[in-house]
Amino acid sequence: MAHFHYSGRNRRGEAVHGRIEAASDEAVANQLFSNGITPIDIRPAAAVADVFGGLKGLAGRLNAGRVAITDLIFFCRQMYTLLRAGVPIMQSLRGLRDSTRNPALAEVIGKISESLDAGMDLTGAVRRHPQIFSSLFVSMVQVGETTGNLPEAFQQLAAYLDREKDTRARIKQAVRYPSIVVFAITVALFIINIFVIPSFARVYAGFHARLPWATRLLIATSHFMVHSWVVLLVAAACVALAVRGYLRTPDGHYRWDRMKLRTPVIGRILYSATLGRFSRSLAATLKAGVPLVQGMSVVSRAVDNDFVGERIGQMRDGVERGESITRCATATGLFPPLVVQMIAVGEESGALDSLLTEVADYYEREVDYDLRSLNTAIEPILIAIIGVIVLVLALGVFLPMWDLARAAMGH
Repeated sequence: MAHFHYSGRNRRGEAVHGRIEAASDEAVANQLFSNGITPIDIRPAAAVADVFGGLKGLAGRLNAGRVAITDLIFFCRQMYTLLRAGVPIMQSLRGLRDSTRNPALAEVIGKISESLDAGMDLTGAVRRHPQIFSSLFVSMVQVGETTGNLPEAFQQLAAYLDREKDTRARIKQAVRYPSIVVFAITVALFIINIFVIPSFARVYAGFHARLPWATRLLIATSHFMVHSWVVLLVAAACVALAVRGYLRTPDGHYRWDRMKLRTPVIGRILYSATLGRFSRSLAATLKAGVPLVQGMSVVSRAVDNDFVGERIGQMRDGVERGESITRCATATGLFPPLVVQMIAVGEESGALDSLLTEVADYYEREVDYDLRSLNTAIEPILIAIIGVIVLVLALGVFLPMWDLARAAMGH
């Protein structure tokens, strides 16, 4: 299909112009008339425009699957607004496809529209893109489509994704300072080992004296890095590939997720954030009308942690056997007594979704407090690491100088 530039007048007499893809200029005119635009001029797009179109397509292919959570939030909010206003879903999707700035998301929206044209329902069309839409997203859309409350489903998804984005942003902001410090230390060590230590090594070699252990360690490390950097890079690449391959296995991913929750300082934050995500997700699914067992199955995959997901799966199995949610939650060992008590109250009162929302608020407050005190907790660790590095460098560089100075004074 070719691209055409057009200019015309809308129903209010305002001048409009743009670019459209169609089989012929007659098809362009028919499409414009159907949209309430009277065409004045229709001409094929220039070659330069095709170049930019090719670049846009290339960008879309390079960014395939790279849809940020912000893009999904805007998509859900716009779908809620359009559907709430009574705009047909096909027209809403076409409008969002043409207006979105993310090529990958625009391509996915176009494929969803094509699936609907082929007779598929919205749930099935969305489920065909698991790299973009999570199982929680699909389940919420399915419930909204089944109950006829699709606008409300998109509104709840937008609110959930917005909170998720806020939590991720706070975690990134909290770890930014430690990451910068660690990066600076690493760069400083490379510079010292490659440029500084070799200079001192040549000076010390001229005295033919026995050097202290710290100096010999620094010189050996520097010599290895300078003369065997290829081996070092190959070894680092092999280790990285091996670790990456192991983490992609179910057992490796499970062990990594469990280890993250047990990491000092950071593990507590990840633990609270994961359980807050579980509570918020389950509350959203229950509020949308998803059955409890199905909601737990969906949420176990939405928490983004295999260790916690397995425990949620155990809760789901217990509920399927007829056990109470409170008893199943206690058996997992994930939740503190206060949270278990809140779940029990929600189960007895029939307002589990509201109580789970309060549990999510509790964990989000915990995450917020821990993030604010994260730098305070990490600073002593960073200072200790920097102190050890400085001590080794000082001993390795200055001890030989002191020994030589004492020897010269004694002589």
